[in-house]
Formats: sequence, structure tokens, C-alpha cells
Amino acid sequence: MTRWKLTIEYNGAPYCGWQRQDGQPSVQQHIEEAIFKFCQQEIRIQAAGRTDTGVHAAGQVAHFDLDYGTRKLTGFDLAKALNAHLRPQPIAIIKAEIADPEFHARFHATNKLYRYRIINRTAPITTDQGFAWHFWKNLDVPAMHDTAQLLLGKHDFTTFRDSDCQAKSPVRTISRIAITRNGDEVIMECEGKSFLHHQVRNTIGTLVHVGEGKWTKDDFKSAFDAHDRTRGGITAPSDGLTLVRIDY
Repeated sequence: MTRWKLTIEYNGAPYCGWQRQDGQPSVQQHIEEAIFKFCQQEIRIQAAGRTDTGVHAAGQVAHFDLDYGTRKLTGFDLAKALNAHLRPQPIAIIKAEIADPEFHARFHATNKLYRYRIINRTAPITTDQGFAWHFWKNLDVPAMHDTAQLLLGKHDFTTFRDSDCQAKSPVRTISRIAITRNGDEVIMECEGKSFLHHQVRNTIGTLVHVGEGKWTKDDFKSAFDAHDRTRGGITAPSDGLTLVRIDY
């Protein structure tokens, strides 16, 4: 039995998210079906984290155990075979590699990087449609970045936690958060070991209030310190969010 580690990229638009759900297409389902077509074994894979409906990934990580007998199997050949069976789904195995038998994609992750993209202009978006939030009102990005630094460290993130979040604790630690502008594109990058359901999307959905000038930094802090989801802003659209990288 060999434990394999997969690095996966996908366009999340067609799926209900990473996790299998009855009657709805998921990323996990299609990868597991590709594994079955490759080796005729029904295998459940474990991912580093669940992405929501419509959320993309450039570096999702998953693992699974495979009994391939005495036949030789390289990571290149496994990735090539799974990608062949995944077509035409917008899912790609970027890399397959043999992992330590004790490796666990979720429990051994030490850091995750999420990136949220906003196209900030009055004109509609075209080439970025489905991969960014179109926000036409001008945003004060330096004010957003400065305010976002309040979130660094270990805090109760109830204000940015989805009401259906199943995590036992609302406490999480943010190691880095940065908001920058490059032309019409505004990018928020957020890093930490783990995140609550909708935490990143609710964070950027609240920070745009500061960017618009509707809220001050103190208004944001007051809402954050209230530990009350109703005090936060909207949940930003899922298509602007990408799971970029997972560190081990």
C-alpha cells in the first residue's frame, strides 16, 4: 500500500465545492471517479481543506492510499493517467508524489494561502469573468490594508464566520494579510493554518466598507470586537477566491 500526495488545480465554478454531496457534482467526486477508472478501486481521498461552491484552487492538496501490486508506478505516470480520465472537467493533477505513510493532507498542513481578486472599475469585466469580483465603486486600498492589519494574530473571528460553520471554535490565527492594487486589480492575500467557513469572503466583504469610505478603521474594529456575524459585511462572491498554496 502506497500513500500518494496530489497537488490539484481546479476551476470551482461547475461544482458544489470540494466535498462530495448527494446529487451535486464535486471536485472530490470527479477525482475519485478518475482513480476508479485508472485502477478499478473505490478509494476515498482526503483533502487539506474543503473549498466552497464556486471557489477555485491552484494548489489544493489531497492524499490517498493505493495498492498497485508489484507494478511500477511513477508520480508522472499517475498524474498523467488521472488527468486523462478527468477530461473534460476543469480539474488537473499538477503533481503526484509518494508520501510518507503517516502523511495527512489536512492534519499536517502548517499554513494556507488564500487570494481574493477584485476588479475595481466601472466597465464590466470580460476575461476575468468568473475569476474575480467586479466592484465598480472606487476603493481606498491603503485604508483597507491598514485596517486589515487588525486581524493579525490569534482572535475570535465570529464576526466573519458563517452562521452554519461547524468548527468547534471561532478562534483562528492570521499570520499575514495584505491588500494591494495593480491597475484595476485589487488583491487580498490571507495566510494562516486554518480558516472558518466563509471567513476570507466575509472579511473582504466587510473591508470593502472601509474602501468605499462608509466605515472607518474604528467602525471595522467595533464590528470585529463584537463577535457578532450580523455586525459584519456581506459575503463576497465565491468566484473571486482561490486556494493558492498549502505548506507542510
